[in-house]
Amino acid sequence: MRTAFDLTPYRRSTVGFDRLFDALENSFRAETPDGYPPFDIVRTGDDSYRITLAVAGFSPDEIEITAQQNQLVIAGQQTDREEEGVEFVHRGIATRAFERRFQLADFVQVRGADYENGMLSITLERVVPEAMKPRKIAIGGSGPVNDDPAQLPDNKAA
Repeated sequence: MRTAFDLTPYRRSTVGFDRLFDALENSFRAETPDGYPPFDIVRTGDDSYRITLAVAGFSPDEIEITAQQNQLVIAGQQTDREEEGVEFVHRGIATRAFERRFQLADFVQVRGADYENGMLSITLERVVPEAMKPRKIAIGGSGPVNDDPAQLPDNKAA
């Protein structure tokens, strides 16, 4: 499947952005043509989000949520619930299986999922490890930099 965007020139002129381009190309391919089930993505804070899917007709045990590295997969498969002696004149509530994929940014984790009134809500939060957070660097004198207090000249062992 060919997309309207050709990322090849960008791949040739950049270094280290392969994962970003792969994610963009996968998102072009992964979009379901019929848009089922419909969903909303909401920012609930600086580092928190919520994805809400309209999954009317599905029970919570018919929905599977899988969080993989940088990807969230939501799949639904209904079990047959044929009622004895009932014939549908019109069936407008979708009963087909679905799979929806969402690319997650680095350090975004799934915190939980709730199901209420045919709406599935998935809570996401970006949790950056301490080692990856920005930190201030002190500017020292012309001497060597030494952060270990036990090794500083003022703290000689007695």
